[in-house]
Amino acid sequence: MKTWQENDPQSWREFDAAEGELEFTTDGTCVNTLEGWKEMRVGIFAKREPGEPATPQERGTRHLPRPHVSIAFAAIEEKDAFRARWGYWRNRPGITDAGVVSALGDGARWVRDSIFPEFSGQAKENLDVYHGFEYFSNKGDALFKKGTAEYRVWFGTMKSDLLEGGVKPLLERVRLMRSLEQLNERKETLRVLENYLIFHSGRMNYRERLAQGRSIGSGQVEGGCKNLIGARLKQTGAK
Repeated sequence: MKTWQENDPQSWREFDAAEGELEFTTDGTCVNTLEGWKEMRVGIFAKREPGEPATPQERGTRHLPRPHVSIAFAAIEEKDAFRARWGYWRNRPGITDAGVVSALGDGARWVRDSIFPEFSGQAKENLDVYHGFEYFSNKGDALFKKGTAEYRVWFGTMKSDLLEGGVKPLLERVRLMRSLEQLNERKETLRVLENYLIFHSGRMNYRERLAQGRSIGSGQVEGGCKNLIGARLKQTGAK
């Protein structure tokens, strides 16, 4: 297989011929080894045609085309070693224009810190929207407790403002809440949330991506972690 992939041009014919924009997603999932639990990192290059432009209100009902073709690779290794594989797998099918890459990943620091330099800062990179929502939900639980009316209003407003206006309105709200808060524990929760928004400020351009017909979630690599890796390597009692 390896010899065929490296030497036979037919091995990349389908990828070369596929229509669509180049998309890259990456994530990691822990697997049990003889040396204990370790993270297996996964990367996927795919080609996907843009869908119809959509507004934030149409996010849940819009039709996003499925990728025409994908290349998936994985390894149990540290982030720098895994990142070195990206260029190799990108070059194998002759993908040379890094500027067309649409990249998506979760909130892990290694994902953000790897994507930006690997694609020379040209990739249209975004935080997976569902990881952002999950983070807001966790902080909302710490502030108001899930299930309360305050939580539902705050969480719903955070989500809609993020999709509509990006990070700026969220930062303004969080900073105002922090300035008015009296309890140190809640004040610290708001400080952590503020830092999260600042860190990901350039990765939350959802309104723009929706208008361009692009994906805003990294579901393909999430599914890869669950089905390609988890279903095969996370058997009961297996290492």
